[in-house]
Parts: sequence; structure tokens; C-alpha cells
Amino acid sequence: MRQYFTFFILGLLITFSSCRTDFDTVASSGDLKFSKDTVYLDTVFKNIGSSTYQLKVYNKSKDDISIPTIQLKKGLNSKYRMTVDGMNGNNGKIFNDVTLLAKDSLYIFIETTADITDANPTDFLYTDEIQFDGGSNLQEVALVTLIQDAVFLYPKQNPDGTKEKIEIDGKSVDGFYLDENDAVNGNELIFNNQKPYVIYGFAGVPESKTVIFEAGARVHFHANSGLFVDNNASLQINGDVSTTEKLENEVVFEGDRLEPEYSDVPGQWSSIIFSKESTNHSINHLTLKNATIGLSIQNQDETAFQIKNTQIYNCAEYGILAQNAHLNGENIVINYSGLASLSCVYGGNYSFTHCTFYNNWQSSSHFAVNLSNSLAGATPETNPLIQATFNNCIIYGSSTNEFNLSKNTAAAFVYQLNNCLLKFSSSSSNPDYQFKTDTEHYNQIILNENPKFYNVNLNKFNIDNTSPAFAKGNQAYIIPLDIIGATRTSSPDLGAYQSDVFPK
Repeated sequence: MRQYFTFFILGLLITFSSCRTDFDTVASSGDLKFSKDTVYLDTVFKNIGSSTYQLKVYNKSKDDISIPTIQLKKGLNSKYRMTVDGMNGNNGKIFNDVTLLAKDSLYIFIETTADITDANPTDFLYTDEIQFDGGSNLQEVALVTLIQDAVFLYPKQNPDGTKEKIEIDGKSVDGFYLDENDAVNGNELIFNNQKPYVIYGFAGVPESKTVIFEAGARVHFHANSGLFVDNNASLQINGDVSTTEKLENEVVFEGDRLEPEYSDVPGQWSSIIFSKESTNHSINHLTLKNATIGLSIQNQDETAFQIKNTQIYNCAEYGILAQNAHLNGENIVINYSGLASLSCVYGGNYSFTHCTFYNNWQSSSHFAVNLSNSLAGATPETNPLIQATFNNCIIYGSSTNEFNLSKNTAAAFVYQLNNCLLKFSSSSSNPDYQFKTDTEHYNQIILNENPKFYNVNLNKFNIDNTSPAFAKGNQAYIIPLDIIGATRTSSPDLGAYQSDVFPK
């Protein structure tokens, strides 16, 4: 009998519970709360999708509510799109009868893809509102995005549906050659400061042509993209001194994601690659960020490749990778590279003066400077290191040893450091690292003294008069102006910056 009674009670419970719905709600009364009253979607290029941004909506009441509509004010014509608690609604624009339980919240995720013609012509802002309910209960959250116009350069599509290709070091990659008579862009071999450029795939500089980057040019590379300078072709970067942190006269190479969270992410794009038969290059006032390899150089000209007043940051592998190249560097700063900030391998001919080679990569296997006269798998495997000279430089970083020599006795290996501050903390009996007694290779070396940079995490490599690098340079090697155009004194500081100029 007791068993029947138990089944009877359970049946009643099931019956009554089945009559209740978990979605019995009251209408929204316009008292929703929001995590923000305006959602700013960071700057995007025209017709390039943004990152996804979120808005949290709260029901602080004791009632389960139903929101009759959540929609974009511009409706189906809006360039924004949303998901509401995982639902797509009507094309991501309009949502009806959205339930929000008592003391609960929901997430709205927002994206946009808009053209410059969609934006306000005076400030280039594209705006809309998310509307909750209507009438006297209407609540709105503003959406704001800055749309930036740009010149887009990319491989054309072939009739068979494949993309245009170019050859780089024997490999076929998605790419195209810059055209000095392009029907849309005009002369693609001149990059000016009128609009930023966005490159997809590899942009090639044709044989015997010169690509010129004028002061203030901005070039953004998509993932796996880069620039290739072919045989007998040349690159000229003609940046100039800037007076503000906007680097208004600098030439800037970086990725095409403009959101702040991408500002310092390594490996967003590939590299600037110079063929070994390319020629007559010069770089002045370039800032390069977030590549895999910043500059990959194989030029073997009798006339050195000139690199001056250049900053290279956040490269997944190398800031500069030079293979049997001929380089002359002045006022260069490199920081944060997965393998080496500067790596000169397979021999070559190098001179660096008033440069700051730092590496703050968080591993113990990186270097600020690496020198080698061999390359595994190459034919021949060794090449002479004709010279590698460092004058008035700083070679430092977060690892124990930031200077590495990889010498093969089958070829020449000539190097010299003069008036340099160097980090090499390991005691070594290796004759190549006798910094105090080997005067053939080392002169006036300051060893393992922190240069006291302003802020290495922000790439601020200025020093003051408390730094051990202060006034320790040799006037015989002086470059009269530092990387930002400040005049050096008769007793110059080591590195790329003169100490009496401080970052803002």
C-alpha cells in the first residue's frame, strides 16, 4: 500500500511540474543594465572584418523577463552584425522575444565589415545603435568604428581559379609583381603617405626596378605576406626624423590588424626578402614590427646595403637575418626576437656603429647578436666572414649570454668589437670570448653592466647619465646625429640614442 501511495505522490508532482514552464516571463520594463553604454570597435580597414567585441546585458530584477526586440537601429542595412547568447537572429541584425532570467545576464558579440563610403565623410566614423525594446521602454547602446581607407595590393586570380604566384628562392608562393603602370593604382613602385597600403601575399619588385617608400608611408601586411626584391632590383626607404610619437615622417611596416591587442604580437606577417642578386638598397628611418623575419638579406654587392635610423621589434625569429651579405648599419635598434635580434650567418661583410641590439624574448636560447661563417646544407657549407665590426654599440638582453660566435675554421672569421657594452655572464675558457685580454677582437668592452634603458618592454632604449653606457663611446666612430636626430657630444654615448634626449 505504501508503495502505491509513493507512486501517487510522484505522479502528482510530475503533473503539477509539467503545468509550469521555465519560460514564464514578464515583459521587459526598460530597466536593463549594460557593461558599457558605447562599444568602440577599434579601427579597421575598409571591407576588412573587425575583431569580435562583447556587450554584457544584465537583468537585475527578481522576474524572468522577455525582451520583445533586440536589433540594430539600421536594421538589415546595418554593417554591424551580432550574436545574442549564441543566436544569430535575422542575419545577425534583429532578434525577437529574447528571454533573460532573473538576476542573470546575456552576452552580445558584435562585429563589423564596412566600406569607407559607409562612414561619415568628415570623421570616417561608422556608427549605429543596438536597440532594446521600443516605445517608452527603449534603451540603446551606441556602436562606433573608425573606417580607414587604404590601397589594397594582392595577387590576381587566374582563369582556373588559382592565385597568381611568384618564385622566391626556388619556391612558388602567392604573390604578384608591383606594376608601375597599374590601371587602378598607377605607379605601384612608389609608396606615398596619402593612404596606408595593405598587402596580401608577396609583393615583388621586378628585376631592374626600384621600389621607393616616401616619408610617412604606412604599409600593412596580411598574414603570410611580405615584400620580395628580385635580382637587380632595388629598395629605397626614404623616411625622415619625426617630432612626435606618431612617427609622422617614419616609414612603418607592420601587420594589418589595427586593434591594440595586436600591436606587439610577433609573427603576424612574413618578411622583407632581398634576393642575393638584388642591388643598391638603402633604408633610412624605418620602423618594422611583428614580422616573422624582419629583414632577410642575401645581397652580395660590392657596395654595402645602408641601413640607418631603423627600429625593428617583435619578430618571431629574427630582426635581421643576413646571409653572406654586405651591410653597413648606423643607429639601429632591434628588440624582442625569437632566435636572434641580429644574425649574420654564412659569412659576409658587416659594420655596425651606434647600434642597440637587445633581446627581451622570454627564453634562454635567444641572442641579441649571432655571428657565423657556415650554413648547414649550403654548398659550400662555409663562406668567409670578411669582417664584422661593432663600434660604440650595446649588445644586451634578458638571457645569460647575448653574444654568440659560431666559427668554422674552414673559412675566415674576422670580427672586432670597439667601445661596446656587452652581456656575456658565463665564465668561459673559450679563446673567442676573452673580452678583457683579447685585444685583437675586443677593445674597451664594458661587460655585464645594466645599461639602464628607460623601458625595454615599451622599446624605449634611451639612457641617462647614470647609465654605464653614458659618454663611453669613441669619438673616432661617432655618427653625428642619433636615431631621432639629436646631436651627439664629443664623448658620445653607446648605442643608438644620445642620453640628453628622453622619451615623452
